[in-house]
Amino acid sequence: MIIIGEKINGFIPATLKAIESRDEGYIRELAKKQTEFGADYLDVCAGTAPEIERDTLTWLIDLVQDTVETPLCIDSSDVNVILEMMPLAKRPGLINSISGEAGKCEAILPKIEGTDWKVVALTCDKNGIPTDPEVKFEIAKTLIAQAQDHGLSLDSIFIDPLVTTLATTGTSLLSFNEAVRKIKGAFPEVHITSGLSNISFGMPFRKAINTQFLALAMSAGMDSAIMDPTSPDMRATLYATDALLGNDDYCMNYLTAYRNGVIGAKKA
Repeated sequence: MIIIGEKINGFIPATLKAIESRDEGYIRELAKKQTEFGADYLDVCAGTAPEIERDTLTWLIDLVQDTVETPLCIDSSDVNVILEMMPLAKRPGLINSISGEAGKCEAILPKIEGTDWKVVALTCDKNGIPTDPEVKFEIAKTLIAQAQDHGLSLDSIFIDPLVTTLATTGTSLLSFNEAVRKIKGAFPEVHITSGLSNISFGMPFRKAINTQFLALAMSAGMDSAIMDPTSPDMRATLYATDALLGNDDYCMNYLTAYRNGVIGAKKA
């Protein structure tokens, strides 16, 4: 499971407060903790007004890289901001994101051609976010073909089938999982990721929904997630699901995580 740590994101109220006050200690701690608990990438998203996004991301990127060695996932809806931030990265990481919307692939893909950068590709286009898994699949096929045209290997592509909120779409998980199965069936080497906490937006006791979504989506083939690796509930769900799916020989990863206090009772 490829974990993209979600916590350094200005759309999270506590993180936004730290960003606005330039609280270096808070951001450093988020970077350290997420890395400690297994994040393969750290998502870095300003979540601020567009006029200060560049300055904010520059500050965040420099601070995170001064704290940990974990590769970055540079996250912005503005492709020009992403392109300006890429040279600040000490090593290639993830670009978040391209989509079927006009201009995004054309701007990003030529810039990462021939590099070790990887990319998150969202299954949306000029018509918005589809709920039909077949439409999600068709958009994914187009994005994969465009990425391959620019020399990206299949395992450098992270498709996000964009789960909708359960509060507004009762079949959101079913649609997501069907899209995952279709994409994985056609392109086994492509990674499937998700901003999984989106599914519980507007619902009470969100961690119950988030953990169950993680388990069920993993069973459909999702092998990456933008998530909080510091959450004991999410960690336990991830290790347990991996073992139940037969991806953990003799449950060694699960047992090691338990013995080391990563899941279950804390070490004495």
